Order: sequence, then C-alpha cells, then structure tokens
Amino acid sequence: MDTVVVAGPPAAPPVSLSPSRASDFMQCPLLYRFRVIDRLPEKPSEAATRGTLVHAVLERLFDAPAGDRTVPRAKSLIPGQWDRLRESRPEVAELFADDPEGERLARWLTEAEALVERWFTLEDPSRLEPAERELFVEAELDSGLRLRGIIDRVDVAPTGEVRIVDYKTGKAPRPEYAEGALFQMKFYALVVWRLKKVVPRRLQLVYLGSGDVLTYDPVLADLERVERKLLALWEAIRRATETGDWRPRPTKLCGWCDHQAHCPEFGGTPPPYPLPLRAPESGGGEQGRMGPD
Repeated sequence: MDTVVVAGPPAAPPVSLSPSRASDFMQCPLLYRFRVIDRLPEKPSEAATRGTLVHAVLERLFDAPAGDRTVPRAKSLIPGQWDRLRESRPEVAELFADDPEGERLARWLTEAEALVERWFTLEDPSRLEPAERELFVEAELDSGLRLRGIIDRVDVAPTGEVRIVDYKTGKAPRPEYAEGALFQMKFYALVVWRLKKVVPRRLQLVYLGSGDVLTYDPVLADLERVERKLLALWEAIRRATETGDWRPRPTKLCGWCDHQAHCPEFGGTPPPYPLPLRAPESGGGEQGRMGPD
C-alpha cells in the first residue's frame, strides 16, 4: 500500500515582525530562518512552559473583584490553568512523561506558585484595573512593514497616561544588558504610538524570578530610533529571504538551541531552502553593504 504524505503549509516569505522574531534575527539569522521560514518544530521547555502558565494565572486573576485578588486565590488558579494549557498545547505533557510518580511535576508547580506569590511583593493587584490584558496589537508603518505582538498588560491612568507592563519569570539582567531587555518594550511602545498617537508614559518589566522591577519612561525620539532600527532589520531580513543567505551567529546561547542537527556550526545541514531564490545581480557590490558611503 502506498504511503500518503500529507504536506504542511507551503513556505511563504515573512510578512510581519514581532519582538521575538526581531530578537531571533539579531541573535542569529539562521535561527530566524529555522523558526519563520522552515518552521522547524521545537521541544517545549520547563522554563518557557512555566512562564506561559504564570502569565495565564496573572491574566485570569483580574477577572476577580479587586478585594478577591489575593495570594491564595492566585495559587488556586494554577491547577486549572495547567489543565487548560495541556488541552491547548498537548505537547507540553511530554515534559513530565518520564515522571510517573509526579515528583518533578509537583516541584515544577511549586516553583510556579513561588513566582506568582512573589508578584504580590512587587505589585498590588487590588489597586490595579488594567485597561487591557494579553492585548494583541498590530500596526503598519509608512514603509509597509507590519509590526505585531501581544502585550501582557496595559494600564491607563485617569489622566490618560499609558503604562505598558510585561511579566518576566526569569531574573533581571545585569545593568549592561538592560537595553536589550527594553527593546521588546520599546517595540510595543512604537506600535501603541502608531495606533493611538500616544507615547506611553512608562514601560515596566516585572521580573518574578529575582523580584526586580525595571522601568523606563520613553520619549518620541526613542520610538523613532526603534523604528529606524526595525526598518534596517527588516531590509536585512528581506535580502536574506531573497538570497537564501541565512548565516549562523554562534554565541553561548547555541547550547540551548533545538536546531543543532541542522546548523553548520555543529556539523549539520539546513533543510533545502523552500523559497525561490533571486538571481544574483551582475556587478553586485560587496555583500552585506547597506548602501553607498
């Protein structure tokens, strides 16, 4: 009997940019290709899945009246949100497939409880009434570049001032790496500005892993710089898409990459490129040039 091969969705060039994918390309263009162009599968990790679970709990807690937003109430949401996560993403159950006694799962859930509890030392949910939670935003720049993402929380003061809040379940970065951590927030601020014509008053990163809160008050010039950076980044992505030249950029993060088997840095071979390639231009200049001096 002949084997029937079911084809996946056809490959297509990228049409939008999110903070995560922008960070992927800046970290390693080949990683961006594997995730966006080839759509290679990745195994779920305990840390990332715990982050997803904690985010869901903090989002759902605001369904309760202000006086009921307590630590016990938040912890009580964890089992139900874990069940929902397994239903929507069955692959996360693989994380504890080799844990028949449930010991690792119990420890993992306890760690999630600790992160939720620490949040109450950093913010008081009984005094917050978010305007938006898990807000999907999308804006198209004048250049045609479409930016999109999901904001954890948007607070709007009675005066109309906007605060963008993002929860991180890891530890706060060292000061010299703070700018990289704020890139995502400035990305969101740019989208909000383009959509609402309002520059957010404050960007706030809440690090549950270390109990730190990082804030930044942007000005219009910040957002204009981010827009220029994203346009240059998108141009580099466009060129790589057309030429198929996605070069690996080795860093210490390579040790956690799921795609080592396909990466030349580890002796692997990328899958056949699934998009048409542009013929090289005759008399082309030096590769990688952004334009004339």
